[in-house]
Parts: sequence; C-alpha cells; structure tokens
Amino acid sequence: MADDRPRTLPVQGLVNRLVQGLSRVPLVSRLIGRNLIILYVVGRKSGKRYTVPVAYTRHDGALLVGSAFGWGRNLRTGEPIEVRYLGKRRPADVVVVSDEDGVVADYAVIARANHHFGAFNNVGYDADGNPEPADLHRAWAAGARVFRLAPR
Repeated sequence: MADDRPRTLPVQGLVNRLVQGLSRVPLVSRLIGRNLIILYVVGRKSGKRYTVPVAYTRHDGALLVGSAFGWGRNLRTGEPIEVRYLGKRRPADVVVVSDEDGVVADYAVIARANHHFGAFNNVGYDADGNPEPADLHRAWAAGARVFRLAPR
C-alpha cells in the first residue's frame, strides 16, 4: 500500500515556506488563495504547531481538501482550526470524511477539478477526464481522507 501514497517533492519544505510567505503579501495572497489554503494545525499529542499549504476545491458551499498525509490525523469533526483563506486568517469549521464511499466521492470531485491533485495522488483518468474509480478506492485504502472546511 505504501506505493499508493502521495509523495512529497524533494524541495517540499522550501516550497511550503515560500507559499506561506507569499500568502501574507496583500495582492499576491488573493492570487495564491484561488488555489491554495494554509491550514494551521496543532498536534493532538505533541501540541506542536504545523502550517500546511494545501490545494482545495470549492464544492457545495465547502472547501474540500484531500490528503493521506499524517497531519490530517490532527483534524477532528467539530473542532475548528485556523486557516488563511484569500489572504485572511480566520477560524474554520471542519468535517472529516473518512468512510470509503465518502472519500471516494469527494476525491473524485477534487480530482475532476484539479488534475494536478489527481496526478499527485496517483489517480488516473478515463478518456472523458473522469477519475478512475479503482484509483480512488486505492487512495482511500492508502489512508486518504477529505476535510470539508467552512471558513467563518
């Protein structure tokens, strides 16, 4: 299953710091915010603070974020987090989707809207541009979860 997990870029830490810095620049933050949101996550056990830039997809009044990475285990339904969305830091309500049907359905929405997300998460596409169902199920089996965020 480890081969089905998304991989970080070799320079991911540098890219993340660059995006975090640019997200605080007034005009640039609005441009970056069209595709990326910054999550401020606190470790459940360690209390350590993590700043995580991630791609999101707008869907049904929520911002969908899909990930199989460990930082997601720190998010809990009903426990708000802080986000930087469209240049402003604000609280956001969280709903964690972890059941297979829910993750597969939401991953399909995200992958359809963002083919880079699909490629990063090893999701292929059929001739009509729809995500391959078997790849979506494999992503769930490898630990993928979806976070439905509602910034306030």
